[in-house]
Amino acid sequence: MRHRNVTKKTRFCEQLSWKDLNISSIRQLIRLAKSEDLRGTALNRQLKQHGDVTTRALVGSQIGKATIVARESMVVCGLPLLQHILDIYGKSCYFTPLQKDGDQIEAGTSLGYLKGPARTLLTAERIILNFIQRLSGISSHTHRYVETMGKTSTRLLDTRKTTPGYRNLEKYAVSCGGGWNHRIGLYDRVLIKDNHLAASHATKGESLSLAVKKTRRDNPSLLIEVEVDHLKQIPPILSAKADIILLDNFSLSQLKKAIHLIAGKTATEASGGITLKTIRKLSNIGLDYISCGALVHQSTWVDIGLDWA
Repeated sequence: MRHRNVTKKTRFCEQLSWKDLNISSIRQLIRLAKSEDLRGTALNRQLKQHGDVTTRALVGSQIGKATIVARESMVVCGLPLLQHILDIYGKSCYFTPLQKDGDQIEAGTSLGYLKGPARTLLTAERIILNFIQRLSGISSHTHRYVETMGKTSTRLLDTRKTTPGYRNLEKYAVSCGGGWNHRIGLYDRVLIKDNHLAASHATKGESLSLAVKKTRRDNPSLLIEVEVDHLKQIPPILSAKADIILLDNFSLSQLKKAIHLIAGKTATEASGGITLKTIRKLSNIGLDYISCGALVHQSTWVDIGLDWA
């Protein structure tokens, strides 16, 4: 996994590590997943049944052992979650990792093994796999984007297009895949988007410049980023000294003109419809950043299995 570097660009983005995450919130997600699986919803609780009825009927008190195995090549993500899941499901269960988050592995590779009461392992199996299949899917998808970009100083950023409640985990998965994390929420950066400008009647000229300056006065300690959708908006934003200009849905030729116009006076970021087919061309025109929501919302789960010993 790539770690944070102390460079000029680092003040605009970061790479979350596991220690940066709020474990209390993660454990709350695990408890929610457990409750969903074992208690159901209000609609079916009238059955007066709960728990893993299949395992309870068939499995005794023996100790079990299972191996987590990759069924396809991937970038691993989510392994530190597994012990937390086991702790919440029951006592005396342990996960021993054989890989670490951010590792690139091939099909057939063992990620680690589980040991503990067989009933607990079987009950927790699906939730364990749901988490790591989802997160490893994001890290693997991000890695494909990073590889496609090739050797470049342009950094790949994620967005706030994340699954509600899973934002920090999904952003961590992007980091494990070699991407960088944009703002975490609405509170840690001013990002003036087109709808903000439209709602405040400040889409161009002096009104646009004044809007940017106002956000600077109101938020002196935060970075100020402004989204633009045409070249004429750039000069008033430069005059207001924004930290970053977000060039949204610009064509390749428009991006080159924008970069020339900005001339290093502020950082540049491109967004909008970025795909694996288009990102390579955008990576070598002098942009500081490319942001891409598809790292999360277009990713697919990878195939990971649990093999009973």
